[in-house]
Amino acid sequence: MPKPDTGPTSASFISQRLRLNYLDWGNHGAPVLILQHGGRDHAHSWDWVARELSRDWHVIAPDLRGHGNSAWSPDGGYSMSSFVYDFAQLVRHFGRNGPVRIVAHSLGGFIALRYAGLYPETVHKLAAIESWNIPPEFSERLATMPIDAIWRAWIDERRAIGAKSSKAYPTIEAAVNRMMAENPHLSTEQAQHLTVHGVTVNEDGTYSWKFDNYVYSVPPLDLTEDQIIHLRARVSCPVLLMRGDNSWAIDPEAHGITRQFKDARHITFSDAGHWPHHDKTAEFIAALRAFL
Repeated sequence: MPKPDTGPTSASFISQRLRLNYLDWGNHGAPVLILQHGGRDHAHSWDWVARELSRDWHVIAPDLRGHGNSAWSPDGGYSMSSFVYDFAQLVRHFGRNGPVRIVAHSLGGFIALRYAGLYPETVHKLAAIESWNIPPEFSERLATMPIDAIWRAWIDERRAIGAKSSKAYPTIEAAVNRMMAENPHLSTEQAQHLTVHGVTVNEDGTYSWKFDNYVYSVPPLDLTEDQIIHLRARVSCPVLLMRGDNSWAIDPEAHGITRQFKDARHITFSDAGHWPHHDKTAEFIAALRAFL
């Protein structure tokens, strides 16, 4: 008799004194597959994908620091170096029996690609979704503003975040509507699922998103373009770059991104936005299975 589908269990690990949450979908004898969400998202955004893939892999879906059910950084610091360290701690724990497979979206993909360039021997395959160029509004600002203006804008942004409280929604329906406005491709059922797992109930009965508002504040320093290309060249495993055709992510083949890896190819999902794993779930899972 087949075992009943009970969904994932929630557990945690410690990184840089923070308790970080992850969902464990069981099947512990199978190879490890890590599903890493993106910014202002949470581990349950993978539930549809994880449910299917957990039949063949030991699926782990972590919440980034400051997201979902993971702890918030005490100083509101969410640098790429901290995220990569957290991810390294996670892989160190789950990669004890060999290289892991990784599927990562947006910010999660930026983290995973950097990690795979640092520790290529620990990654068996890596699928990165919309995580090789930042949105145009950020890239244009960085390209045109002098460094002093960039730093001053960052300081002003953090001061503004510290001076205001999290946005509160009077009802769960209002939060669902905000979720659907962010991604019009979502069905009502998807938006409800993502919202229920993505909000916390305030003392007055209103709802606010679980993520720390300081994640909006992107630190002004990161790797240079040459350093990023260097890390991409160190990734030794097969890489699949995935994007939606209705998003801001550039075509990685046309812009030479795939050639920066030893072994990379890409796939574009039609009529999909920044979240192809939500917008075209069945097609996404089929493509991912073929790659994995």
